[in-house]
Amino acid sequence: MPADASVWTVGDLVQAFADALQSRFNTVTVRGELSAVVRAASGHTYFNLKDENGTAQLRCVLFRQRAFSAALVLRDGLRVRVRATVAIYEPRGDLQLLVESVQHDGEGALLEAFVRLKAKLQAEGLFDTARKRPLPVLPRAVGIITSLQAAALRDVLTALRRRSPHVPVVVYPASVQGPQAPAELTAAVRTAQSRNEVDLLLLVRGGGSLDDLWAFNDETLVRAIAACTLPVVSGVGHETDFTLADFAADLRAPTPTAAAELGVAAQARLAEQLDELARRLRHAVQRQWQREQQRCDRLALRWPQAAALLAAPQRRLTELGWRLQRALTALPARQATRLDAFDQRLRRAMQQRLSTQMQALALASQRLPDATRRQFERLQQRLERAAAHLQLLSPRATLARGYLLGLDANGRILQLAGLRSGQVVLLADANQARQLQIAQISARRHPLDEPASPSEAPHPDV
Repeated sequence: MPADASVWTVGDLVQAFADALQSRFNTVTVRGELSAVVRAASGHTYFNLKDENGTAQLRCVLFRQRAFSAALVLRDGLRVRVRATVAIYEPRGDLQLLVESVQHDGEGALLEAFVRLKAKLQAEGLFDTARKRPLPVLPRAVGIITSLQAAALRDVLTALRRRSPHVPVVVYPASVQGPQAPAELTAAVRTAQSRNEVDLLLLVRGGGSLDDLWAFNDETLVRAIAACTLPVVSGVGHETDFTLADFAADLRAPTPTAAAELGVAAQARLAEQLDELARRLRHAVQRQWQREQQRCDRLALRWPQAAALLAAPQRRLTELGWRLQRALTALPARQATRLDAFDQRLRRAMQQRLSTQMQALALASQRLPDATRRQFERLQQRLERAAAHLQLLSPRATLARGYLLGLDANGRILQLAGLRSGQVVLLADANQARQLQIAQISARRHPLDEPASPSEAPHPDV
């Protein structure tokens, strides 16, 4: 048969299909659900991307270089949005997508916000291992923060009743999904802390998408968990689900049931531990009792007689007697030595004091002439002031100012109270005396004196 130009070889046709697809579809974004996810030993990841109703699917490959840089962990059933180029795998002629990037379907912005907030809180140290508190070995009560309608609550209560039915449980109800969930979860954490009625908090919720679990990525809730004084166990979602509450909690459990199992010890396990401790205690007491019995037997064999018991005190008493006798013998010599030392100290003190007094006396002798001269000058000044004052008060100074002095016939100074009518008086000034005869005396009293009697009434002609 002659060669026909319209006849294609398989390789050429496949190549033509590949060229046509590449020219028709450069880079596409496809939404779908992951299935048959396989991570090969080479590092490449293979999976199928199918519609929600499963009517169509495409083979996809995420090469090793891009798989290592992908932030999303691929798993079956995950709804994603991939950015890829369309190609044909020539050895089998299969249509496949060469994936460049993978994101949650409709959750790309949430994932970016999750990564950004995680980096911020981690830089502040809220996720540091050093600040995480150990869980109580035997909590007196356990608190559960979740929704009352959540299936996780029933799972946790069942696990707690199975493991430790004696431990009381307190439920702090809060929404676990929706716009009101972050505020209610934060309030529940703070309420449990303020009441302080439990020793452990379990923050639980069933699995879901990133959008369903977004309430547990709220910054206020994460900070409340980090600041809570009660140990917190986070059991949110499935084992592959991670929230910021998991990083802030003191312990992350893969599931709500695992959170209950990690939070409280099993009663049967505690009973086994108690039995083991009791057995070890009995053996320890028995061994100690046997050791003490043997010790008593050895002491009984080594117990000394009465003479041996008194020998050591007798030797001690004899030694003390010798020491007392030596001390009494040496006492006078020690007292004489102390007396000599005291006498020497007294002599030195007297010499020092005498030297000090002599120095003070020499200094006083040097200062005495000057002090005497200054004292004499001060006394002379006082004498001059007194003389001036006496001169000022002298009767002669009064007479010099024009006043007269009354004298009797004998030259004695007269007083007004002693004057009589008809008495001869001498009036003298500073230079001469004049003789006058008093015709009548009228005693004028001071206005403050009492009135005189009628016989002593003054004469109007005085």
